[in-house]
Amino acid sequence: MSEPAPTTPSPRRITSIEDLEALYGAPVPRSLVKELDHLNEHYREFVEKSPFVAVATSGPGGLDCSPRGDPAGFVRIADDKTLMIPDRRGNNRLDTLRNLVADPRISLLFLIPGIGETLRINGHAEIVVDEALNDSFAINEKTPRSVIVVTIDRVYYQCQKALHRSRLWDPDAQLPRSALPSAGTMNKVFADGDFDAEAYDRDYPEHMKKTIY
Repeated sequence: MSEPAPTTPSPRRITSIEDLEALYGAPVPRSLVKELDHLNEHYREFVEKSPFVAVATSGPGGLDCSPRGDPAGFVRIADDKTLMIPDRRGNNRLDTLRNLVADPRISLLFLIPGIGETLRINGHAEIVVDEALNDSFAINEKTPRSVIVVTIDRVYYQCQKALHRSRLWDPDAQLPRSALPSAGTMNKVFADGDFDAEAYDRDYPEHMKKTIY
């Protein structure tokens, strides 16, 4: 007589904070102590040296996370509770800005190439249009149309485990661009009528020079 097949336990879904805390245990004390409601000297330096931030927002259509980048220090520190992010030229979807009009909550994740730690900031934001302020963010004589002004509620740095596991900054982990479909190839799927993917890819570097700001 054959042995009965082993049964697989049914997955258990976590539906309460009590169940969640029972599963994971108490937070590491240091992870709570390092959270501030403002920028200290070290957090300020991290923002000043970061050329990239992921911006997360929420609105009627759901959540959105958008990349923003410029030369290091492009996110300006107005004071220890206030940041300013120029809204550079893009595709005019305006996902981040549409969300902020409806819901001012915002979350920022700063990264610095070669650095394992990241800096996380949660707060609320408003969209400001001011000619003098916009002009102060000009690059190549091109100014942003608006500036996102962020008031900090919480700020803390994240240890390097995630970036270390992912080997994000390891040159040996980088993929050649040919390992993925090109931008032209991906755009062709959505194009109406004829679309020259090869021409798009060939011309895009020059197009980006003209439209990046």
